[in-house]
Amino acid sequence: MRNSGLPIDATVAERRAMIDTQIRKRGVSSVRVLEAMAAVPRHEFVPLKFRNEAYADKPLPIGEGQTISQPYMVAAMTEALELTGSERVLEIGTGSGYQAAVLSLLASQVITVENHTSLALAAQERVTNLGYANVHVHNGDGSAGFLDAAPYDAILVTAGAPEIPRIFASQLRESGRLVIPVGDRDNQELMQARLENGELKSRALFNCKFVLLLGRYGWSRADRKSS
Repeated sequence: MRNSGLPIDATVAERRAMIDTQIRKRGVSSVRVLEAMAAVPRHEFVPLKFRNEAYADKPLPIGEGQTISQPYMVAAMTEALELTGSERVLEIGTGSGYQAAVLSLLASQVITVENHTSLALAAQERVTNLGYANVHVHNGDGSAGFLDAAPYDAILVTAGAPEIPRIFASQLRESGRLVIPVGDRDNQELMQARLENGELKSRALFNCKFVLLLGRYGWSRADRKSS
């Protein structure tokens, strides 16, 4: 195992504390999700200078203006996908690869798309080195989904969109789930949508704030600069 800069037993204890104080107490109850969060070494997915804060109750910068999401947010979004283990999942916004690693323990296959080339390359190397063999990272415009491997049983979007891109519905299987933050540049609602008879039926889960989903079906780069 690579030297993380933290003692192995310390990271295990920090993960347990993260689950008990940040995740379970806020209402995440899925045993499978909690076990996945306990199994993935979050400190391996943050820059070295933030390793001592890897299990803190907050997002952390990972470069390119992007962040690794707060642990609770990762767990809550994952639970909202309602995974049973056999699904093909599409993630939009790979970032560090942490969310994809969590999903990989709960699904059969994870396809993840990252807009920033440097982050996509680093994430692929990271998940490969850590043994998450069912995660496949692609570099491109995630706002358009990833048609090559569609349809998906679930889609998770880790960036805020001005509205739910309709193109995602065309890449979901019937009864497939979509979890996505929707709103303006400063405040969003986390939405859970389900494809029923070819239409997405959505409901709001809670308020949140994410970096912007950039691309053809999201925000433009000019929108990000003006935010």
